[in-house]
Amino acid sequence: DILEGCISPIALSPFCGWVLDRMTAQSAKEVGPSGNAMSDEATTLTNQSPSLEKIPSASQQGSPPAPPAEPAETEGKEDAGPLEMDGEAVPPAQPSKYTVFEGYLRMYEKISNLEVQEQISQRQELYQKVARSLADAANEQLKRYDELRELKRLQELQDLREAMEKSSKEAHGQQEKLKEEHRHRAKVLNLKLREAEQQRQRQEELERLRKEEGQERLRRLYSIQEEVLQLNQQIDPNHRHKDLPKVDFSAYSNRGNQICGLVSGLIRTTSERGFPAQADVANAERALQEMRGLLSTVQQETAAALEEKKKQDEEEERKKQNELLKKEQMKAQVPAPAQQSGGKQQNEASRLQVKTDENIMQWYQQLQDGAAQCAAAFSEFTNHKGNSKIRTLKADLQKAATTPVCQISRKAGSSLKQVFDRINNLLTGKPFESGGRSVSVTQHPQALDFVYYKLAERFVRQGEEEVAANYDAAFPIAVVVSGIWEIHPRFGDLFLFNLHKRCPSSVPFYPARKEGTSVEEYKRMLGYKVGDSQLESEENFLKRMSGLIRLYAAIIQQRWPYGNKQGAHPHGLNYGWRWLAQILNIEPLADLTATLLLNFLEVCGKALMKQYDAQFWKILLLIQDDYIPRIEAITSTGQMGSLVRLKHFLKECLQQKNIPPPKGALPASFWKS
Repeated sequence: DILEGCISPIALSPFCGWVLDRMTAQSAKEVGPSGNAMSDEATTLTNQSPSLEKIPSASQQGSPPAPPAEPAETEGKEDAGPLEMDGEAVPPAQPSKYTVFEGYLRMYEKISNLEVQEQISQRQELYQKVARSLADAANEQLKRYDELRELKRLQELQDLREAMEKSSKEAHGQQEKLKEEHRHRAKVLNLKLREAEQQRQRQEELERLRKEEGQERLRRLYSIQEEVLQLNQQIDPNHRHKDLPKVDFSAYSNRGNQICGLVSGLIRTTSERGFPAQADVANAERALQEMRGLLSTVQQETAAALEEKKKQDEEEERKKQNELLKKEQMKAQVPAPAQQSGGKQQNEASRLQVKTDENIMQWYQQLQDGAAQCAAAFSEFTNHKGNSKIRTLKADLQKAATTPVCQISRKAGSSLKQVFDRINNLLTGKPFESGGRSVSVTQHPQALDFVYYKLAERFVRQGEEEVAANYDAAFPIAVVVSGIWEIHPRFGDLFLFNLHKRCPSSVPFYPARKEGTSVEEYKRMLGYKVGDSQLESEENFLKRMSGLIRLYAAIIQQRWPYGNKQGAHPHGLNYGWRWLAQILNIEPLADLTATLLLNFLEVCGKALMKQYDAQFWKILLLIQDDYIPRIEAITSTGQMGSLVRLKHFLKECLQQKNIPPPKGALPASFWKS
């Protein structure tokens, strides 16, 4: 506001009119000289206006002296000079009214300018004082603010240091506490680990001892079974007592078969369970003692019978001599028609046999004897207790023999060849790595027989398990068996032994059910398995038999493609033809015979047709016309499934004059994969 007042243009005061009126009124009354009038008027104005009294003070304070009256007075004095010099007082000219007014106005303007300048200077001084005071206050306030901020910063820094020191102390204490806890936990953990390691070692030792004891008991059971089988063969009247037709050892033979079945069932049960218990070994020992007692009794009766027969022979010899003397005197003639009729009756009676052909049974017995000799040959190798190296070697060889068999598949011919090479290298004595050790069958004289036996056993089990579940698996397994059989004939004999052991029908051989034999025992003789003291179901039994006979039918028609093609098949189609002819020459069994025939013809029928042609078709007609009615006669309504499928298969083959190729056969392109 002050600055605006200074800048605004100068204007007349509202009192100017009043001043002019006073001055006009006074000028009319006055008659004196103009100088006195002006003096009086100036005096009056000075008295009336308080601002005129302040002019000297303004000049005294340093303002520039510029009073408006000084020039007029100077001029008056200059004008009065000549008059005084003349010595006469000349009265001045009377000023006009307007001149007086103009002088008043100019005087007033100057006075107003002086007042304004004085106000401006006062206000400037005031503003400067206020600005200085405000600046001083602001500086003081800034200093106080800086001091407070510095104090606050120092306080915060001090608090931060104290907090950091406190946190550091707490962290150090916590770290020491954690270190102590860690040391304590590490100590406790080490103790626990040491205890756990000791416990594990104790458990491993106990488990090792348990396994060793179990394996020892299992080996003992196997040796008992082998001895029982050998003793039973000595008791069997078909192989031992042919010279004593009048002596009946059937009761002893039946009991021997029962004991063999008992021991075999005991071994199967313990094998499924793991390792046999001591009670199982004790039961087997009792069975062995009983079998030895039976053999001793049979031997005693045999000796007595032989002595009696010797006496009878001597008596008959004497009678024959007497008869010869009589025959010289009279010649007896035997009528020819009677002989012919007797021969015709004999042929009719022998049309179907109850037992398998004698030559086949001799071959079967040779396989049994060879397997028993092989088992006896490596008995020392398997029953060795004290030598840990032999135990390790036996475990490595068994693993090396059985593992590749489980890897046989239809994936590719190259992978199948790798499996064959691994098995062949093992049997030929080439070393292989097992657990970082070099292992070979040449490290022990009995190791090769052991590997032969375990390998043959594993292949038969594959037919029993793998082929029974998947019929297409028969051909890759069969071609490997055929290749190994061709190079290692001893393996083939052991394979047949294990096959006949699990499937007597593959001989073909149906054990005769003797008087006093229970149904359960007879089924065991046919090949039924026993699990948890119960026989397996007929469905599972037929499924296993189907898998085994399919594997056998695939073996006799296949050869290893990389082997010697010049030589004959070690067990070729002629054995399949013999099996087919022989099974048609013995009395059938319900459901089993039809199942075997159907599976055998589905797998091997095409190959037999190509090999034997017309004779094979005669065999099929014989089965359809003569053998199937015999099977129907002994088959119940619930067992007709296999027979119906067999009849349907024969009907289609005879109508089409062709046998369909077997499913799952390996094509030629398989070996290029």
